[in-house]
Amino acid sequence: MKLVLLTLRLLCLACFWPVALVNNHYLNRKKNKDIYLVDHAKHRFRGRIDYKLKRKDSTKSLLIKTEQLLRIEDHDFAMRPAFGGSAIPVGIDVQVESIDSISEVNMDFTMTLYLRHYWKDERLAFPSSNNLSRTFDGRLVKKIWKPDVFFVHSKRSFIHDTTMENIMLRVYPDGNILYSVRITVTSLCSMDFSRFPLDTQNCSLELESYAYNENDLMLYWKNGNDSLRTDEIALSQFFIEEFHVSHGLALYSSTGWYNRLYINFILRRHIFFFMLQTYFPTMLMVVLSWVSFWIDRRAVPARVSLGITTVLTMSTIITGVSTSMPQVSYVKAVDVYLWTSFLFVFLTVIEYAAVNYFTTKEEMKKLKQLKISEYDASQAMAFDGCFHDQDIELSSFPRLSDLNADTCVSSRNSTTADLPPVLGTRLRRRRSIRQSVNHIINNSYKIDSYSRICFPLAYFLFNLIYWSIYS
Repeated sequence: MKLVLLTLRLLCLACFWPVALVNNHYLNRKKNKDIYLVDHAKHRFRGRIDYKLKRKDSTKSLLIKTEQLLRIEDHDFAMRPAFGGSAIPVGIDVQVESIDSISEVNMDFTMTLYLRHYWKDERLAFPSSNNLSRTFDGRLVKKIWKPDVFFVHSKRSFIHDTTMENIMLRVYPDGNILYSVRITVTSLCSMDFSRFPLDTQNCSLELESYAYNENDLMLYWKNGNDSLRTDEIALSQFFIEEFHVSHGLALYSSTGWYNRLYINFILRRHIFFFMLQTYFPTMLMVVLSWVSFWIDRRAVPARVSLGITTVLTMSTIITGVSTSMPQVSYVKAVDVYLWTSFLFVFLTVIEYAAVNYFTTKEEMKKLKQLKISEYDASQAMAFDGCFHDQDIELSSFPRLSDLNADTCVSSRNSTTADLPPVLGTRLRRRRSIRQSVNHIINNSYKIDSYSRICFPLAYFLFNLIYWSIYS
């Protein structure tokens, strides 16, 4: 039995031995290939690292050579040039790239500009055979002294850093330096909205040294009025009337006097946008409210609904304008126009309320007179057949039914004949103001007739005065 089992094992080993050899050869080959790929990848990666290190070393060595050329390690650049002597002059010029936004609500503006500084630092002078300048980026700027100019009244600002920091340093052999930086700054602008939207705003961007007063640093415009250059700037709501520069001194009680430079620009608002969005709709609502003067005074639903609609529309326009404006404590020009127009619309509603009231009162009076006349019809006629205002007792007079009715006319002619005739004149009794008011009240339909003339004339006069004052 043992011999049989041993024979079977030998047969199985003889059958599967070639397959095991093939598998073992395949696994060894794959392992060797993986080892080769890993080694090759390590070699390539080591090559990249070496290349980067070489680049860093070359850049570092180049920077070290520049520092050695400019002798940066030999001087203390924490101190200003010519420390202890007179103030160092620093020239400034600005190129405005764009005015990004102007906010009436926040009372500020955002501007992108190129700010350039010019000064001389003899510590950075270097020998040069061709007298050419050397240009560097922001890495060298951090190692030398530069003016600490900041923007007064700025809310936020930043230096552009895409794709690299937008900083340029140019050093000349004699030590003159040009330092340029691209900045976006948001600064305060004190605006006056008393004439809004027919206003003109005067904003300014102010530059000043933060640490060095006038005894250490003197800021000035390098090229005078030509120190400010602007690209073609187009704004949606404003037209730039003028760009100019100025300078002055600022006093701080604790630190002294500082030189301050101003970039002034005058903005005039485009009125056409507000004409379309505010003034024209307001005018149309006022004119629409006058339509009720031509509607029958007895059509109560039509006139009331028209008046309420115009009043609510005017309220919506006023609310829309107020939400887009800062909450100031004085009256703006647009407020004067809107609230006066709202008053005209409101008065049309009040006018119809007065017409309706006097019409009702007039009808009640006529109805009362009609009842009285029916009750006293027997006493309303005198003996001569004519109406008299006072009640007359008919029983005290004889019955004269055969008399002609012309006696009434003849009696009137006799009374008028006593008056002296006046040729070419017509006597007319002038009404008092109270009588005129009573006449209008007793004839309420005339209120609409007068309103058709008075309201348009008054509104036209208001527009004439308004635009002559504010425009």
